Amino acid sequence: MDSILKTSNLTKTYFTKTALKNASIQIEKGKILGLLGPNGSGKTTLIKIAAGILRQSSGEILIDGHEPGVSTKAIVSYLPDKEYIPKWMKIRDAINYFEDFYKDFQRDKAMELLDFMKLDEMSKVTSLSKGMLEKLYLTLTLSRKAKLYILDEPLAGVDPTAREKILDAIINNFNEDSAMLITTHLVNDIERIFDDVAFISNGEVVLQGNAEELRAQRGKSIDELFREVFQ
Repeated sequence: MDSILKTSNLTKTYFTKTALKNASIQIEKGKILGLLGPNGSGKTTLIKIAAGILRQSSGEILIDGHEPGVSTKAIVSYLPDKEYIPKWMKIRDAINYFEDFYKDFQRDKAMELLDFMKLDEMSKVTSLSKGMLEKLYLTLTLSRKAKLYILDEPLAGVDPTAREKILDAIINNFNEDSAMLITTHLVNDIERIFDDVAFISNGEVVLQGNAEELRAQRGKSIDELFREVFQ
């Protein structure tokens, strides 16, 4: 199998604090991996290294066989857990901005997703609710033809009734030649789309494997395992 993301003994230290310690994970082409852990566990540090925002202290990370840099930023589509679209924009401006900025941005796909998410391209960004903004950011992220999609808490601002819709959008727009890394606290809502999971605690990967095999071996859902590991 081809690895889209592979880390080996990835470590990140800040002065006296170790945010990541010898973290080794792998995501194969066509797979969705759930990176699960409480706040401060090292999830954000790991995904920021993968997105090329931070640099590791030691260890190795390869994205489609390349070390993070300018070339990998062009094939990674990253959904951060914070808002970044300028307040003056309308949805259409945000679409235009992404189309100008990313060579792999697919405008027709973005328009399809806007329609699916029931978002009006003439709406001002400032008029959108937290859930609508989340849908817009997800639309922008999924409209790129990337190799690696990184979604940091994609359901955080979304009410329960809209979560299924967003999960359907993720699955229906997932390209089999790519891979996806998702962090979430809402394990129960999202675990059905995970192929593999990695539990991270205090910067260390404490449990990982195929989601279906883990459920069978432990006789528990991924959500129940999460509660057991992090109780």
